[in-house]
Amino acid sequence: MTRAVVLGGGGVAGIAWETGLLHGLSESGVDVLAADRFVGTSAGSTVAAQITSGTALADLFRRQVDPALQAPEIPAEVDADVLAELFGENVPAAADPAAARRRIGELALSARTVTEAERIKVIEARLPVHDWPAAGLHIVAVDAVSGAERVFTAESGVSLVDAVAASCAVPGTWPPVTIHDARYIDGGVRSAENADLAAGFDRVLVLQAMEVPGNTDLAVQVAELREDGAHVLVVKPDAAAIEAIGPNPLDPAVREAAAHAGHGQGARAAAEVAVLWGHGDR
Repeated sequence: MTRAVVLGGGGVAGIAWETGLLHGLSESGVDVLAADRFVGTSAGSTVAAQITSGTALADLFRRQVDPALQAPEIPAEVDADVLAELFGENVPAAADPAAARRRIGELALSARTVTEAERIKVIEARLPVHDWPAAGLHIVAVDAVSGAERVFTAESGVSLVDAVAASCAVPGTWPPVTIHDARYIDGGVRSAENADLAAGFDRVLVLQAMEVPGNTDLAVQVAELREDGAHVLVVKPDAAAIEAIGPNPLDPAVREAAAHAGHGQGARAAAEVAVLWGHGDR
């Protein structure tokens, strides 16, 4: 039996919620960290890199809820309409998705943001380990010029910090990340979760931290995975988590509340995830 964990985008609030949920699952006896593949997009790339680093989930959780341990973040405002434009259905459903991504790339390349160096420092502080893990970690970004997706792995010849920074480069908010001779933007421009990269695995757990109105690409990807015989479970923030996250997922001030909400939700979802994960099958 092969297993994959798909971790979607959702800003610093999404990082906190996903970390809390995984910790809640673990405390309830459901450990998903031995998965064969981890697919991380945007915020999910941060969480994927953190949970495969060898750092205990309890420690990662404390880094979200204890202000003294929280990594420094740069506050940013985000508009719901802008999110819908960047990560909505219009891009994956376009007749030429790469062309649609190129248009977003042009916006990102021309936007006034903090410097790449400032942003890289943020990502470095988020990650407890800067080396690629032995686990099957896949991090998704998009080439800002060509619009092509890029999936970074340990074999890509790219540093883990750069790969995560690229995947988290929200267009118009954070600067595109330079890797070799290319500039990269948020992997969520391709798909907020990129669950299709878990094709071929028997059991797939998807954490959908941010549900964008009008975006149906995850539903399509899940349906295709199931048609191929996979058992798939999508977990998204419940009412308590939605309230904790609030309207701006890029607001560092919501990390503590979002992590606690995720922790509680993880405990409540443990039985369902255990069934998916095949606990007791072996």
